[in-house]
Amino acid sequence: MIISKHLLGLEGVRREEISLILKTAQSFKEVLSRPIPKVPTLRGKTIVNLFFEASTRTRISFELAEKRLSADSINFASSGSSVAKGETLKDTVRNIEAMKIDMVVIRHQASGAAHFLTQCLEAGVINAGDGQHEHPTQGLLDMMTLQEKFGRLQGLKVAIVGDITHSRVARSNIHGLMTMGVEVAVCGPATLLPRDIAAAFGQDLLVFKKVDEAIQWADAVNVLRLQLERQKNGLLPSLREYALHFGVTRRRLEDAKREVVIMHPGPINRGVELESDLADSEFSVILDQVTNGVAVRMAVLYLKSGGEQEVMNGNGA
Repeated sequence: MIISKHLLGLEGVRREEISLILKTAQSFKEVLSRPIPKVPTLRGKTIVNLFFEASTRTRISFELAEKRLSADSINFASSGSSVAKGETLKDTVRNIEAMKIDMVVIRHQASGAAHFLTQCLEAGVINAGDGQHEHPTQGLLDMMTLQEKFGRLQGLKVAIVGDITHSRVARSNIHGLMTMGVEVAVCGPATLLPRDIAAAFGQDLLVFKKVDEAIQWADAVNVLRLQLERQKNGLLPSLREYALHFGVTRRRLEDAKREVVIMHPGPINRGVELESDLADSEFSVILDQVTNGVAVRMAVLYLKSGGEQEVMNGNGA
């Protein structure tokens, strides 16, 4: 299978490629459980992590994935760099590439930043989240977590609840899950749902106006953080009002009278979009998502570095 050296989003990515990434991630997850959780797979490769936005889980997860693959990784932060002096993104990455790197992992506040880099660089580009566009590795690790929990993806029902308009996680999940045969629904306040959501994702996407209905329908609920830093004033009356009408609580799960898996990409606004004790409950797979994030990012870095043939032969991990 021929796959691109870039991962910019899950829109348009074939089912076969997603399956390959998930299969490879399972192999690398076994590596992570070894006494010495490291393989020489990317020894000699240099990867630069360009993070223009604050991040904890994603940045550390990529750094750890690179170390576990024995790659040389360099971490870049815009504060304290030439960007703070007015240097453009293009000049920054062209100068970095001149130092002979193999791959760039980028998180940026502007939608399309990762795609822009592919026009400037010969190195592979991995999107770690760009504006309100996509966050593909989060979508992949969510799929891996669901596959582990249910033993399949085909035919599952997943409801994505919260701030859909401002969420790159929602977009990657919708594209990836629907490609893998998952039934997907969204739920949130009308002010936080894109007006053209059906046109953007197709008529198969369901829209629930009430969170109780979404929970009763779903096998798993992916609860999104309110993107308060991206929102305009007036979209919500108050956080208390949001929690009352759209917060996922134990009572709502019990009223559904069925077992529902709770997911969250983090960070969690406890007591707002998700009841605090529910995040740590038997319903939650949130920490599994974090663990799987390292394995998925190892798989993506490996495959986008040209390792597919070795994986197919069973020698990659």
